[in-house]
Amino acid sequence: MKKISLLMKIRQSITNLTKSTPHFINQNVIKDNNFFKFSYSIIKQSLLALIICAIGDLCAGLILGNMTSYLAAWPGLLTLVPGAIGMRGNIFGSFGSRLGTDLNIGMLPPKIEKSKILSQNIISSMILTMTLSICLAFITKILCVIFNLPSMSIFDFILISFFAGLISSVIMLPLSMLISLKSFQHGWDPDNITTPLIAAFGDLFTLPSIILSVLLLSSFHNITVLRNIIAILAVIIAIIGICYGFKSNDKIGTIVKQSTPVLFICSILGSISGGILNSSAETLLSNPSLLTLVPLFSGESGNLVSILGARLSSGLHLGLIEPSRKPGSNALKNFGIILILAIIIYPVIGILADSSSLILGINGVGFLNIATISFLAGMAMILIMIFVVFNISTISYRKGLDPDNIVIPLSTSMTDSISTLMLIVAAMLILGLFTI
Repeated sequence: MKKISLLMKIRQSITNLTKSTPHFINQNVIKDNNFFKFSYSIIKQSLLALIICAIGDLCAGLILGNMTSYLAAWPGLLTLVPGAIGMRGNIFGSFGSRLGTDLNIGMLPPKIEKSKILSQNIISSMILTMTLSICLAFITKILCVIFNLPSMSIFDFILISFFAGLISSVIMLPLSMLISLKSFQHGWDPDNITTPLIAAFGDLFTLPSIILSVLLLSSFHNITVLRNIIAILAVIIAIIGICYGFKSNDKIGTIVKQSTPVLFICSILGSISGGILNSSAETLLSNPSLLTLVPLFSGESGNLVSILGARLSSGLHLGLIEPSRKPGSNALKNFGIILILAIIIYPVIGILADSSSLILGINGVGFLNIATISFLAGMAMILIMIFVVFNISTISYRKGLDPDNIVIPLSTSMTDSISTLMLIVAAMLILGLFTI
Protein backbone atom coordinates (compact mmCIF):
# COMPACT_ATOMS: atom_id res chain seq x y z
CA MET A 1 0.00 0.00 0.00
CA LYS A 2 1.27 3.46 -0.85
CA LYS A 3 2.59 5.73 1.86
CA ILE A 4 -0.19 7.69 3.52
CA SER A 5 0.09 11.32 4.55
CA LEU A 6 1.76 12.50 7.75
CA LEU A 7 -1.61 13.76 9.04
CA MET A 8 -3.12 10.29 8.72
CA LYS A 9 -0.13 8.75 10.56
CA ILE A 10 -0.56 11.26 13.39
CA ARG A 11 -4.27 10.48 13.56
CA GLN A 12 -3.60 6.75 13.67
CA SER A 13 -1.04 7.23 16.46
CA ILE A 14 -3.51 9.29 18.49
CA THR A 15 -6.15 6.64 17.90
CA ASN A 16 -3.84 3.90 19.19
CA LEU A 17 -3.16 5.93 22.35
CA THR A 18 -6.85 6.64 23.01
CA LYS A 19 -8.36 3.38 21.82
CA SER A 20 -9.10 2.13 25.30
CA THR A 21 -11.30 5.11 26.27
CA PRO A 22 -13.11 6.48 23.21
CA HIS A 23 -15.86 9.04 23.76
CA PHE A 24 -18.69 7.19 22.07
CA ILE A 25 -17.27 4.43 19.88
CA ASN A 26 -17.71 1.05 21.51
CA GLN A 27 -15.06 -1.10 19.91
CA ASN A 28 -16.68 -4.29 21.17
CA VAL A 29 -19.93 -3.39 19.47
CA ILE A 30 -18.14 -2.49 16.26
CA LYS A 31 -16.36 -5.82 16.18
CA ASP A 32 -19.43 -7.75 17.29
CA ASN A 33 -20.58 -10.32 14.77
CA ASN A 34 -24.23 -9.64 15.65
CA PHE A 35 -25.34 -7.28 12.89
CA PHE A 36 -28.46 -6.14 14.72
CA LYS A 37 -26.56 -5.32 17.89
CA PHE A 38 -24.03 -3.37 15.82
CA SER A 39 -26.63 -1.53 13.75
CA TYR A 40 -29.40 -0.71 16.24
CA SER A 41 -27.97 2.49 17.76
CA ILE A 42 -26.63 3.67 14.39
CA ILE A 43 -30.01 3.20 12.67
CA LYS A 44 -31.79 4.89 15.60
CA GLN A 45 -29.50 7.94 15.48
CA SER A 46 -29.45 8.12 11.68
CA LEU A 47 -33.19 7.65 11.26
CA LEU A 48 -33.89 10.46 13.71
CA ALA A 49 -31.50 12.71 11.79
CA LEU A 50 -33.03 11.70 8.45
CA ILE A 51 -36.57 12.45 9.68
CA ILE A 52 -35.47 15.89 10.87
CA CYS A 53 -33.71 16.38 7.54
CA ALA A 54 -36.82 15.30 5.67
CA ILE A 55 -38.75 18.12 7.30
CA GLY A 56 -36.07 20.60 6.23
CA ASP A 57 -35.93 19.15 2.72
CA LEU A 58 -39.71 19.23 2.51
CA CYS A 59 -39.66 22.93 3.36
CA ALA A 60 -37.07 23.38 0.61
CA GLY A 61 -39.28 21.42 -1.77
CA LEU A 62 -42.32 23.53 -0.95
CA ILE A 63 -40.24 26.66 -1.52
CA LEU A 64 -39.12 25.29 -4.90
CA GLY A 65 -42.67 24.28 -5.73
CA ASN A 66 -43.73 27.89 -5.20
CA MET A 67 -40.76 29.43 -7.07
CA THR A 68 -42.36 29.06 -10.49
CA SER A 69 -42.59 32.84 -10.98
CA TYR A 70 -38.88 33.30 -10.22
CA LEU A 71 -37.95 30.35 -12.44
CA ALA A 72 -39.93 31.86 -15.31
CA ALA A 73 -38.60 35.41 -14.81
CA TRP A 74 -34.93 34.37 -14.52
CA PRO A 75 -34.18 31.84 -17.30
CA GLY A 76 -31.62 29.24 -16.28
CA LEU A 77 -32.24 29.65 -12.56
CA LEU A 78 -33.57 26.09 -12.32
CA THR A 79 -30.29 24.87 -13.80
CA LEU A 80 -28.38 26.73 -11.07
CA VAL A 81 -30.48 25.48 -8.13
CA PRO A 82 -29.25 21.82 -7.81
CA GLY A 83 -25.63 22.90 -8.18
CA ALA A 84 -26.03 25.59 -5.52
CA ILE A 85 -27.79 23.22 -3.12
CA GLY A 86 -25.20 20.52 -3.74
CA MET A 87 -22.28 22.89 -3.33
CA ARG A 88 -23.53 24.08 0.06
CA GLY A 89 -23.96 20.49 1.22
CA ASN A 90 -20.57 19.50 -0.17
CA ILE A 91 -18.59 22.31 1.42
CA PHE A 92 -20.24 22.29 4.80
CA GLY A 93 -20.82 18.53 4.83
CA SER A 94 -17.06 18.10 4.43
CA PHE A 95 -16.55 20.82 7.04
CA GLY A 96 -18.71 18.87 9.49
CA SER A 97 -17.07 15.57 8.54
CA ARG A 98 -13.59 17.00 9.23
CA LEU A 99 -14.76 18.34 12.58
CA GLY A 100 -16.31 14.95 13.35
CA THR A 101 -13.07 13.12 12.54
CA ASP A 102 -10.98 15.58 14.59
CA LEU A 103 -13.40 15.21 17.51
CA ASN A 104 -13.31 11.41 17.23
CA ILE A 105 -9.52 11.23 17.45
CA GLY A 106 -9.04 13.99 20.02
CA MET A 107 -7.46 16.69 17.85
CA LEU A 108 -10.33 19.13 18.47
CA PRO A 109 -11.72 19.89 21.96
CA PRO A 110 -15.48 19.13 22.23
CA LYS A 111 -16.47 22.70 23.15
CA ILE A 112 -16.92 26.01 21.38
CA GLU A 113 -13.67 27.90 21.87
CA LYS A 114 -10.94 29.52 19.79
CA SER A 115 -8.94 26.81 18.04
CA LYS A 116 -6.37 26.83 15.27
CA ILE A 117 -7.90 23.77 13.63
CA LEU A 118 -11.38 25.31 13.77
CA SER A 119 -10.16 28.67 12.38
CA GLN A 120 -8.38 26.97 9.49
CA ASN A 121 -11.51 24.98 8.65
CA ILE A 122 -13.64 28.15 8.69
CA ILE A 123 -11.27 30.12 6.44
CA SER A 124 -10.91 27.28 3.95
CA SER A 125 -14.71 26.82 3.81
CA MET A 126 -15.23 30.52 3.03
CA ILE A 127 -12.56 30.44 0.31
CA LEU A 128 -14.18 27.39 -1.25
CA THR A 129 -17.65 28.97 -1.04
CA MET A 130 -16.62 32.14 -2.89
CA THR A 131 -14.52 30.34 -5.50
CA LEU A 132 -16.97 27.57 -6.29
CA SER A 133 -19.91 30.00 -6.41
CA ILE A 134 -18.18 31.80 -9.28
CA CYS A 135 -17.23 28.53 -10.96
CA LEU A 136 -20.82 27.30 -10.68
CA ALA A 137 -22.10 30.45 -12.37
CA PHE A 138 -19.79 29.96 -15.38
CA ILE A 139 -20.46 26.22 -15.60
CA THR A 140 -24.22 26.76 -15.51
CA LYS A 141 -24.08 29.42 -18.23
CA ILE A 142 -21.87 27.24 -20.44
CA LEU A 143 -24.20 24.24 -20.08
CA CYS A 144 -27.22 26.41 -20.93
CA VAL A 145 -25.47 27.58 -24.10
CA ILE A 146 -24.29 24.09 -25.09
CA PHE A 147 -27.73 22.51 -24.64
CA ASN A 148 -29.55 25.53 -26.05
CA LEU A 149 -31.46 26.18 -22.83
CA PRO A 150 -32.87 29.67 -22.14
CA SER A 151 -30.60 31.57 -19.76
CA MET A 152 -29.87 34.97 -18.22
CA SER A 153 -26.58 36.83 -18.67
CA ILE A 154 -23.33 35.59 -17.12
CA PHE A 155 -23.27 38.66 -14.85
CA ASP A 156 -26.66 37.68 -13.42
CA PHE A 157 -25.50 34.10 -12.85
CA ILE A 158 -22.35 35.34 -11.08
CA LEU A 159 -24.16 37.70 -8.73
CA ILE A 160 -26.99 35.32 -7.84
CA SER A 161 -24.58 32.45 -7.18
CA PHE A 162 -22.05 34.61 -5.26
CA PHE A 163 -24.62 36.42 -3.10
CA ALA A 164 -26.46 33.15 -2.34
CA GLY A 165 -23.17 31.54 -1.31
CA LEU A 166 -22.28 34.35 1.10
CA ILE A 167 -25.78 34.62 2.58
CA SER A 168 -26.11 30.90 3.25
CA SER A 169 -22.53 30.66 4.59
CA VAL A 170 -23.23 33.25 7.28
CA ILE A 171 -25.88 30.84 8.57
CA MET A 172 -24.23 27.50 7.78
CA LEU A 173 -20.81 28.06 9.36
CA PRO A 174 -21.96 28.63 12.97
CA LEU A 175 -24.76 26.09 12.54
CA SER A 176 -22.36 23.39 11.31
CA MET A 177 -19.99 24.00 14.24
CA LEU A 178 -22.84 23.92 16.74
CA ILE A 179 -24.29 20.67 15.36
CA SER A 180 -20.86 18.94 15.29
CA LEU A 181 -19.82 19.96 18.79
CA LYS A 182 -23.18 19.49 20.50
CA SER A 183 -23.76 16.05 18.98
CA PHE A 184 -20.33 14.96 20.21
CA GLN A 185 -20.92 16.42 23.68
CA HIS A 186 -24.13 14.41 23.99
CA GLY A 187 -22.38 11.19 23.03
CA TRP A 188 -23.84 10.91 19.55
CA ASP A 189 -21.64 9.84 16.67
CA PRO A 190 -21.18 12.96 14.48
CA ASP A 191 -20.93 10.68 11.43
CA ASN A 192 -24.57 9.64 11.93
CA ILE A 193 -25.91 13.07 12.91
CA THR A 194 -23.77 15.95 11.66
CA THR A 195 -23.51 15.37 7.93
CA PRO A 196 -27.22 14.73 7.20
CA LEU A 197 -28.35 17.62 9.40
CA ILE A 198 -25.86 20.03 7.82
CA ALA A 199 -26.93 18.90 4.35
CA ALA A 200 -30.61 19.39 5.24
CA PHE A 201 -30.02 22.87 6.61
CA GLY A 202 -27.97 23.60 3.49
CA ASP A 203 -30.94 22.58 1.35
CA LEU A 204 -33.31 24.61 3.50
CA PHE A 205 -31.29 27.83 3.52
CA THR A 206 -29.94 27.72 -0.04
CA LEU A 207 -33.27 28.33 -1.78
CA PRO A 208 -34.24 31.33 0.39
CA SER A 209 -30.68 32.60 -0.15
CA ILE A 210 -31.17 32.35 -3.90
CA ILE A 211 -34.49 34.21 -3.62
CA LEU A 212 -32.83 36.94 -1.52
CA SER A 213 -30.03 37.13 -4.07
CA VAL A 214 -32.55 37.56 -6.89
CA LEU A 215 -34.36 40.29 -4.94
CA LEU A 216 -31.04 42.00 -4.17
CA LEU A 217 -29.99 41.83 -7.81
CA SER A 218 -33.40 43.14 -8.89
CA SER A 219 -32.78 46.33 -6.90
CA PHE A 220 -29.98 47.42 -9.26
CA HIS A 221 -30.42 45.04 -12.23
CA ASN A 222 -31.45 47.85 -14.58
CA ILE A 223 -28.24 49.77 -13.83
CA THR A 224 -26.15 47.60 -16.14
CA VAL A 225 -22.77 49.24 -15.44
CA LEU A 226 -23.15 48.87 -11.66
CA ARG A 227 -24.28 45.26 -12.03
CA ASN A 228 -21.29 44.38 -14.21
CA ILE A 229 -18.79 46.12 -11.90
CA ILE A 230 -20.08 44.27 -8.83
CA ALA A 231 -19.93 40.97 -10.71
CA ILE A 232 -16.31 41.62 -11.75
CA LEU A 233 -15.41 42.53 -8.15
CA ALA A 234 -16.93 39.25 -6.97
CA VAL A 235 -14.73 37.35 -9.43
CA ILE A 236 -11.62 39.26 -8.26
CA ILE A 237 -12.38 38.51 -4.59
CA ALA A 238 -12.78 34.81 -5.39
CA ILE A 239 -9.47 34.76 -7.30
CA ILE A 240 -7.63 36.44 -4.39
CA GLY A 241 -9.15 33.94 -1.97
CA ILE A 242 -8.19 30.85 -3.99
CA CYS A 243 -4.64 32.15 -4.53
CA TYR A 244 -4.26 32.66 -0.78
CA GLY A 245 -5.56 29.15 -0.17
CA PHE A 246 -3.17 27.50 -2.62
CA LYS A 247 -0.19 29.42 -1.23
CA SER A 248 -0.93 28.48 2.40
CA ASN A 249 1.34 25.83 3.86
CA ASP A 250 -0.96 24.83 6.72
CA LYS A 251 -4.26 22.96 6.87
CA ILE A 252 -5.95 25.72 4.86
CA GLY A 253 -3.71 24.91 1.91
CA THR A 254 -4.30 21.17 2.28
CA ILE A 255 -8.07 21.53 2.38
CA VAL A 256 -8.24 24.02 -0.50
CA LYS A 257 -5.82 22.09 -2.72
CA GLN A 258 -7.54 18.76 -2.17
CA SER A 259 -11.11 20.09 -2.22
CA THR A 260 -11.05 22.55 -5.14
CA PRO A 261 -10.62 20.02 -8.00
CA VAL A 262 -13.21 17.72 -6.44
CA LEU A 263 -15.70 20.52 -5.85
CA PHE A 264 -15.16 21.80 -9.39
CA ILE A 265 -16.15 18.38 -10.71
CA CYS A 266 -19.07 18.43 -8.27
CA SER A 267 -20.20 21.79 -9.67
CA ILE A 268 -20.26 20.29 -13.15
CA LEU A 269 -22.28 17.31 -11.92
CA GLY A 270 -24.67 19.63 -10.06
CA SER A 271 -25.17 21.76 -13.15
CA ILE A 272 -25.84 18.62 -15.20
CA SER A 273 -28.47 17.71 -12.63
CA GLY A 274 -29.93 21.19 -13.10
CA GLY A 275 -29.88 20.71 -16.84
CA ILE A 276 -31.84 17.48 -16.44
CA LEU A 277 -34.38 19.35 -14.32
CA ASN A 278 -34.57 22.21 -16.79
CA SER A 279 -35.11 19.83 -19.70
CA SER A 280 -37.92 18.17 -17.72
CA ALA A 281 -39.40 21.46 -16.58
CA GLU A 282 -42.67 20.91 -18.46
CA THR A 283 -43.26 17.56 -16.72
CA LEU A 284 -42.32 18.96 -13.31
CA LEU A 285 -44.32 22.16 -13.59
CA SER A 286 -47.39 20.22 -14.69
CA ASN A 287 -46.98 17.98 -11.59
CA PRO A 288 -45.95 20.37 -8.79
CA SER A 289 -45.87 17.60 -6.18
CA LEU A 290 -42.99 16.05 -8.15
CA LEU A 291 -41.22 19.42 -8.03
CA THR A 292 -41.78 19.37 -4.26
CA LEU A 293 -40.28 15.86 -4.13
CA VAL A 294 -37.08 16.84 -5.99
CA PRO A 295 -35.18 18.55 -3.11
CA LEU A 296 -36.63 16.07 -0.63
CA PHE A 297 -35.53 13.05 -2.67
CA SER A 298 -32.16 14.52 -3.61
CA GLY A 299 -31.53 15.70 -0.04
CA GLU A 300 -32.36 12.38 1.63
CA SER A 301 -30.34 10.50 -1.00
CA GLY A 302 -27.38 12.77 -0.35
CA ASN A 303 -27.85 12.32 3.40
CA LEU A 304 -27.77 8.52 3.13
CA VAL A 305 -24.67 8.67 0.97
CA SER A 306 -23.07 11.23 3.32
CA ILE A 307 -23.68 9.03 6.36
CA LEU A 308 -22.01 6.12 4.58
CA GLY A 309 -19.13 8.31 3.39
CA ALA A 310 -18.55 9.84 6.84
CA ARG A 311 -18.65 6.42 8.55
CA LEU A 312 -16.24 4.90 6.04
CA SER A 313 -13.93 7.90 6.37
CA SER A 314 -13.83 7.68 10.17
CA GLY A 315 -13.48 3.90 9.96
CA LEU A 316 -10.44 4.26 7.70
CA HIS A 317 -8.85 6.85 10.02
CA LEU A 318 -9.52 4.69 13.07
CA GLY A 319 -8.23 1.51 11.44
CA LEU A 320 -11.62 -0.23 11.70
CA ILE A 321 -12.02 -0.50 7.91
CA GLU A 322 -9.22 -1.71 5.67
CA PRO A 323 -8.57 0.36 2.50
CA SER A 324 -8.75 -2.79 0.38
CA ARG A 325 -10.40 -3.28 -2.99
CA LYS A 326 -12.87 -5.76 -1.51
CA PRO A 327 -15.15 -4.60 1.35
CA GLY A 328 -14.57 -6.33 4.68
CA SER A 329 -17.12 -7.25 7.33
CA ASN A 330 -17.34 -3.77 8.91
CA ALA A 331 -17.82 -2.13 5.50
CA LEU A 332 -20.54 -4.68 4.62
CA LYS A 333 -22.32 -3.96 7.91
CA ASN A 334 -22.36 -0.26 7.04
CA PHE A 335 -23.77 -1.11 3.61
CA GLY A 336 -26.56 -3.09 5.29
CA ILE A 337 -27.41 -0.18 7.59
CA ILE A 338 -27.73 2.21 4.64
CA LEU A 339 -29.99 -0.22 2.77
CA ILE A 340 -32.29 -0.60 5.80
CA LEU A 341 -32.52 3.17 6.16
CA ALA A 342 -33.24 3.52 2.41
CA ILE A 343 -36.06 0.96 2.50
CA ILE A 344 -37.68 2.89 5.35
CA ILE A 345 -37.14 6.47 4.23
CA TYR A 346 -37.92 6.51 0.47
CA PRO A 347 -41.63 5.57 0.57
CA VAL A 348 -42.08 7.93 3.53
CA ILE A 349 -40.69 10.98 1.75
CA GLY A 350 -42.79 10.25 -1.33
CA ILE A 351 -46.00 10.20 0.71
CA LEU A 352 -44.80 13.23 2.68
CA ALA A 353 -44.26 15.25 -0.51
CA ASP A 354 -47.67 14.38 -1.98
CA SER A 355 -49.63 14.90 1.25
CA SER A 356 -48.02 18.27 1.95
CA SER A 357 -48.76 19.34 -1.62
CA LEU A 358 -52.42 18.39 -1.24
CA ILE A 359 -52.68 20.29 2.05
CA LEU A 360 -51.35 23.41 0.32
CA GLY A 361 -53.68 22.93 -2.67
CA ILE A 362 -50.92 21.77 -5.04
CA ASN A 363 -51.85 19.04 -7.53
CA GLY A 364 -50.69 15.58 -6.39
CA VAL A 365 -50.02 12.42 -8.38
CA GLY A 366 -51.43 10.00 -5.77
CA PHE A 367 -49.87 8.37 -2.71
CA LEU A 368 -49.26 5.00 -4.36
CA ASN A 369 -47.72 6.54 -7.47
CA ILE A 370 -45.36 8.90 -5.69
CA ALA A 371 -44.34 6.33 -3.04
CA THR A 372 -43.52 3.85 -5.82
CA ILE A 373 -41.60 6.49 -7.79
CA SER A 374 -39.58 7.47 -4.73
CA PHE A 375 -38.87 3.88 -3.66
CA LEU A 376 -37.83 2.52 -7.06
CA ALA A 377 -35.68 5.54 -7.93
CA GLY A 378 -34.13 5.57 -4.45
CA MET A 379 -33.20 1.90 -4.28
CA ALA A 380 -31.72 1.93 -7.77
CA MET A 381 -29.68 5.00 -6.88
CA ILE A 382 -28.46 3.77 -3.47
CA LEU A 383 -27.27 0.41 -4.83
CA ILE A 384 -25.10 2.25 -7.34
CA MET A 385 -23.79 4.76 -4.80
CA ILE A 386 -22.78 2.15 -2.18
CA PHE A 387 -20.31 0.73 -4.70
CA VAL A 388 -19.14 4.22 -5.73
CA VAL A 389 -18.68 5.59 -2.17
CA PHE A 390 -16.69 2.58 -0.99
CA ASN A 391 -14.30 2.81 -3.92
CA ILE A 392 -13.87 6.59 -3.65
CA SER A 393 -13.14 6.22 0.09
CA THR A 394 -10.60 3.45 -0.17
CA ILE A 395 -8.85 4.75 -3.30
CA SER A 396 -8.46 8.26 -1.87
CA TYR A 397 -7.07 6.81 1.38
CA ARG A 398 -4.60 4.58 -0.48
CA LYS A 399 -3.46 7.61 -2.48
CA GLY A 400 -2.67 9.51 0.76
CA LEU A 401 -5.63 11.90 0.45
CA ASP A 402 -7.96 12.71 3.33
CA PRO A 403 -11.33 11.06 2.55
CA ASP A 404 -13.08 13.83 4.53
CA ASN A 405 -12.15 16.26 1.72
CA ILE A 406 -12.96 13.88 -1.13
CA VAL A 407 -15.72 11.39 -0.37
CA ILE A 408 -18.71 13.52 0.66
CA PRO A 409 -18.36 16.25 -2.01
CA LEU A 410 -17.79 13.85 -4.90
CA SER A 411 -20.28 11.19 -3.86
CA THR A 412 -23.10 13.60 -2.98
CA SER A 413 -22.68 15.48 -6.27
CA MET A 414 -22.82 12.21 -8.16
CA THR A 415 -25.88 11.40 -6.07
CA ASP A 416 -27.55 14.68 -7.10
CA SER A 417 -27.15 13.87 -10.80
CA ILE A 418 -28.01 10.19 -10.52
CA SER A 419 -30.95 10.77 -8.15
CA THR A 420 -32.45 13.46 -10.41
CA LEU A 421 -32.13 11.22 -13.45
CA MET A 422 -33.55 8.19 -11.60
CA LEU A 423 -36.44 10.25 -10.24
CA ILE A 424 -37.38 11.65 -13.66
CA VAL A 425 -37.16 8.20 -15.31
CA ALA A 426 -39.17 6.54 -12.53
CA ALA A 427 -41.78 9.32 -12.64
CA MET A 428 -42.24 9.02 -16.38
CA LEU A 429 -42.40 5.22 -16.15
CA ILE A 430 -44.85 4.99 -13.25
CA LEU A 431 -47.07 7.86 -14.37
CA GLY A 432 -47.10 6.38 -17.86
CA LEU A 433 -48.15 2.99 -16.46
CA PHE A 434 -50.80 4.35 -14.13
CA THR A 435 -52.36 7.01 -16.35
CA ILE A 436 -53.24 4.91 -19.38
